[in-house]
Amino acid sequence: MTVDIRVIRAGQMYRYYLRQTVVGDGRRPARTPLRAAQEQAGVPAGRWMGRGLAALGLAPGEEVTEAQLRNLFGGRGRHPYADRIEAGRLARGDSPQGAFRAGALGRRVTVTGVDLMFRPQPTIYLLWALGDEETRRVIEAAHERAIVRVLEWIEDEVAVIRYGRDGIYRVRPPGGLVAARFRHYEARSGMPLLHDHLLLSVKGQRLDGKWGSIHTTALHENTVAASALYNEIVAVEVCEALGLATEPRTVTPGRRPVMEIAGVPHELIRWTSRRSDQIAACLTELEHEYVTAVDDDGEPRFLPVVSEWARARLNQMAARKTRPPKQTARPLAQLRERWKASAILTSGVAVGVINSLLEYARAAAAAIRARIAAVIDVALAAVDVTATVFVMNGGGRFHRRHLLAEARRHLALVLRGRRRDPGLDNRIVAAAISTHCLDISEPKTVRGLEAGYRLYTARWDLSGLPARRRPPTPAPGPDPPAGPGEPAALHPPGQDAGEWEIPRIPLQYERAVLAGAVVREKLRTTTTTVAAVRGRAYDVVAHQQAAMPEQPLAPPAADPEHDDQEPEAGHQEAIDMTALRALRESRTDVEALDLTADRLRRLQDAFTKAADDSRVRADRHDADVVRPVRQDDQQAHRPQEPGPHRGREVGH
Repeated sequence: MTVDIRVIRAGQMYRYYLRQTVVGDGRRPARTPLRAAQEQAGVPAGRWMGRGLAALGLAPGEEVTEAQLRNLFGGRGRHPYADRIEAGRLARGDSPQGAFRAGALGRRVTVTGVDLMFRPQPTIYLLWALGDEETRRVIEAAHERAIVRVLEWIEDEVAVIRYGRDGIYRVRPPGGLVAARFRHYEARSGMPLLHDHLLLSVKGQRLDGKWGSIHTTALHENTVAASALYNEIVAVEVCEALGLATEPRTVTPGRRPVMEIAGVPHELIRWTSRRSDQIAACLTELEHEYVTAVDDDGEPRFLPVVSEWARARLNQMAARKTRPPKQTARPLAQLRERWKASAILTSGVAVGVINSLLEYARAAAAAIRARIAAVIDVALAAVDVTATVFVMNGGGRFHRRHLLAEARRHLALVLRGRRRDPGLDNRIVAAAISTHCLDISEPKTVRGLEAGYRLYTARWDLSGLPARRRPPTPAPGPDPPAGPGEPAALHPPGQDAGEWEIPRIPLQYERAVLAGAVVREKLRTTTTTVAAVRGRAYDVVAHQQAAMPEQPLAPPAADPEHDDQEPEAGHQEAIDMTALRALRESRTDVEALDLTADRLRRLQDAFTKAADDSRVRADRHDADVVRPVRQDDQQAHRPQEPGPHRGREVGH
């Protein structure tokens, strides 16, 4: 994700944020005023944001002072001008207790806010770091507008104030929220990383004028949807302003592809990923320790395979263990000169490409826009979104926020950096819920009755979906396991971590993609559901799959004897050959989007075959498939039976 969230407690404001975060993650010299320390570090001053500023006597864009931060975040939720208010009350003869209460915003709290860290995709901040001044200003402006839009969405649809006994009443803060934004330019490794820390206060004002605290759990639950919205907005703003386009790139096999700016070479991303390499190496060692750990009786302490949940926890541990010390902050102009020199010397990318990075990206965008039109069909998107969310959520149960995050990812994947109509993501979610989702909520609290916390599952007959296979029984013997679902044995003697394959539970995204294809084919061929999903939606299936090179469509084998020859351009392959040469030299993924009529037919055959194969596998593994129990092809919900190692791993 490109939006991270952390809780801010009162003590942390003094120990961490006022010493490091507010001065660009550097080390603030002792007894140095905040503005002077920011000027020495070369970072801009913090700025106030949010619609709730008016109630506190602040204005959007106003500079954040140290006293204001200490009161609002370090003083357990006091007014930013609490010192001034308290002094005025004492001067009028109020008691110290009354003056103190006058400067408070409701009850005192320990958790005073959350830190939302926004960073664009690597290809965007690479253009920001290596491009000219105009490119830098455009990207920073797009980055700021995306943060504003996400904050507005949080104020309107996410943030709630709880009050009453046990927080039984929940209302939106009508006046909005208050946040302080701080700009940073580099990562701990010294590589370019444009990112902003948004310190969001938990204090909000109700309609009756009283101050309450927003529910931080709701912010955590909607972080993925916020990240998808930020990614979509910043990519659209950058692409529209600079004439660029996005393309999907697979970073980790089996995981969801990320949308990057087309035309920026992969080698430049690798140049910035030194920390990622260190974390990956440490993660391998931690996974080895995890699967081989035994207790005093010689029994395994944890699961015999590395689940996705365990992998995420181990990745956090690896990041902490390999975290380098913070470097001395430098002005942005010096950083940009150093980054460009380092990229030229160590990235392996030609100097001409680095100096003309924007031109290469524009050539890639021209090729993409010539081949892929912006076609959005709400009915088709609802099918894809529901199938993906159903497969990727445990037990096939999900909430509206999961559908919303996936709808925004779907739009970014299809539109390729083009602007969309406002509210289109909500229309897709509404279509998915009304047509393909079954409400299985059994609320026991007032919170469970809210629309955002209704529980859903898929409405289809799932016998045609690819089944998840049971882990095979391991064969006797000392050999290490050959499959990712088999229990782990101790590694062979004399081998260290990394010299033998660590068993991992397969990731779910590939299965989700195939499930979406099978469901589309199922709905297309089922006469009872034709009315629910428009036939026109299936006319654009092949077109939208052209924007997804990770689909099961292998490109034709290259002929080494004629590899230097340009393809013949036909009526379905109109493209500027000059731009195509530039794309090949920059080694992007755009060539994977070259789809002819013959390959589109092969794509349809591949989906048909996938549907047939899935039915065969379902018959073979009917123990793993939930069979329909209703005549109308709706899946009846029943609680999932507990199985071995379900839930949290032993020892966590």
